[in-house]
Amino acid sequence: MRALSPPYPHQHQHQHQRERRRPASLRWSNWYLSILKVAVGLLLVLLITLLWLLHRNEIDEQRSTLIADVLWLEQNIRFHIEGNSEQLQQLALDLSRARRQGELFDLRARHILKNNPEIRQLLWLDTAARAVQGMPTASLPRPGPEALGENPVNRSIELTRLGKPIYSDAYRAAEAAQFDVYVPIFDGGRYRGTLLGVYSLNGLLKQHVPWWFAEKYQVRIVDGNGTLLASKSKVDASPTTLSYPVSIDPPGYGIVLQVTAYRGSGNLAQTLIATLIVVLAAAVFWSLWAVRGLIQRRLSAEQALRSEYAFRKAMEDSLMVGMRARDLDGRVTYVNPAFLQMVGFRADELIGKEPPMPYWAPEEMEKTLLLHNKVLEGNAPHEGFEIRLMRKDGTRFDALVYEAPLIDADGRQTGWMGSIIDVTARKHAEELARQQQEKLQVTARLVTMGEMASTLAHELNQPLAAITSYNAGCLNKLESGNFNAGQFKEALGKLAVQAQRAGHIIRRVHDFVRKSEPKLAPCDLAEVIDDSIGFIEGAAKSRGVRIVREIQGMRPELMADQVMLEQVLLNLMRNGIEAMSDVPADRRRLTIKLSQTDNQMEVRVVDRGPGISPEVAEKLFTPLFSTKADGMGMGLNICRSIIEFHHGRLWVEANPEGGSIFVITLPIDRQ
Repeated sequence: MRALSPPYPHQHQHQHQRERRRPASLRWSNWYLSILKVAVGLLLVLLITLLWLLHRNEIDEQRSTLIADVLWLEQNIRFHIEGNSEQLQQLALDLSRARRQGELFDLRARHILKNNPEIRQLLWLDTAARAVQGMPTASLPRPGPEALGENPVNRSIELTRLGKPIYSDAYRAAEAAQFDVYVPIFDGGRYRGTLLGVYSLNGLLKQHVPWWFAEKYQVRIVDGNGTLLASKSKVDASPTTLSYPVSIDPPGYGIVLQVTAYRGSGNLAQTLIATLIVVLAAAVFWSLWAVRGLIQRRLSAEQALRSEYAFRKAMEDSLMVGMRARDLDGRVTYVNPAFLQMVGFRADELIGKEPPMPYWAPEEMEKTLLLHNKVLEGNAPHEGFEIRLMRKDGTRFDALVYEAPLIDADGRQTGWMGSIIDVTARKHAEELARQQQEKLQVTARLVTMGEMASTLAHELNQPLAAITSYNAGCLNKLESGNFNAGQFKEALGKLAVQAQRAGHIIRRVHDFVRKSEPKLAPCDLAEVIDDSIGFIEGAAKSRGVRIVREIQGMRPELMADQVMLEQVLLNLMRNGIEAMSDVPADRRRLTIKLSQTDNQMEVRVVDRGPGISPEVAEKLFTPLFSTKADGMGMGLNICRSIIEFHHGRLWVEANPEGGSIFVITLPIDRQ
């Protein structure tokens, strides 16, 4: 696809020429749409300004109403407090004149508390600030008596001697805020006591804040520090920042009545009209932008498609993995440059091709067609499969293929996408590594035989010495002339047995050290153990080590290379014998155990040497790591490689009796 903007200057000139050749009606349409868009924009700005002015006007009106309502409420509360104060003053005057003062106090106090629920308690105090009578109780509202001038009750009574009611500051009692009023009692100009009224701030708001007021406002009483003392509010609405405070005097002492307006629902008609205007303006604006929006979306989609295609193309071209797509019938629909470079064909030589493909090797045609059909049937291996393919020049290469369903935008499968990796070099490297490993194993076996040369010489010397002795005996009999055929037959039979014994030793050494491909055949591990012990038993006796074999009676055969397993056992047994060179003679015992656990055979080589530290055990099977001064560090690594070739495991454990235990597990039924 062409780029959206021309990349060269002469293409810019062609674009300007095309713009000059546009029809006048199209240019006028663009100007007309631009003017209408500006007009709609101005309309929206004016509408927003109008709504803001209306909102400001509404806030100013609400604030004026709030101030008026707050002042009314403050005057109403003050009127009731002053009315209650006048009733208490009248009661004080009547008490100074009455003869039955107790009955009068009970009657009048009950009447005052009933008609003024905001007064929680009414007390009659004597000149020493002790309660004479009280309604409903005679206990003082604050803590017990203190020194005169320090107790708020005493201080307030001292002030009432001036001859007028006194109010206390607000305080908390029983988790409720309240304040007191003190009215002096005089008889003939002499101070006779005090009437104490206890106001509840919550009760004051409850009795004197009308329901309609609480529906509109949140009413709170706070002290001079802003601490909430009492409140009355509607809990299911949130207040606004529109608030107005006013001091309550009496009682004073910094008590503030704070009223906050609730967030109103607003003028429904005004909101509806504004909403309709906005909707109409949006409709006009949308109608002007509809065509332009469609064009822009189409251009954006085309640009996004071009960008996505360019990104995908660059990504696919940079891949070293070959990509090949086929439809449900097996026809090639797409190949990337990496695949073309891999097979040597051009894209037009492969696109649309049906099986057999030109890159299929003729000698692998049947196998390749079978795998092709499996892929189309949806039975391709998830782990991928290897196949031999052919380049255009006829050379072959090995490829690893992964197939996955090709899904379109509607979720339907349209074919198969294959990822092809050339693994020829990797397989060649693996083959070289395998050959090197095999050479290393043969070298290790030769080294083992070299180390056991003296032992093998001793084993061979015994049958050869016996053969020489039997031969000399026969010659002596012949020279003496005193012999019979039976004696010669017996001597020659023994001589043949010793010759067979020597030949068996030589053949066993030859089989062990010769270079050959791994041969998996039915193998009895007990025979492998016996042959290995036969190799190393002489070396063990020379070092004073006793070899003990513990083999179970019934044991199944398994597919393995007997020579390679002998190499592993010889290496482990030789290491165990050398590890016990410094231990007492009575502890030099090497145990070979063979057992079956579940579906595998287990061989344990147990020595009683000094053991292996955890730090050394972690690196024991690492190449080139050795605990011996003259060791190459390859023996145990080769042993593990051989066991893993047989799909088994090799590890080391600590011997509870001292020493180490090398454990080998081999599967019985290996797939």
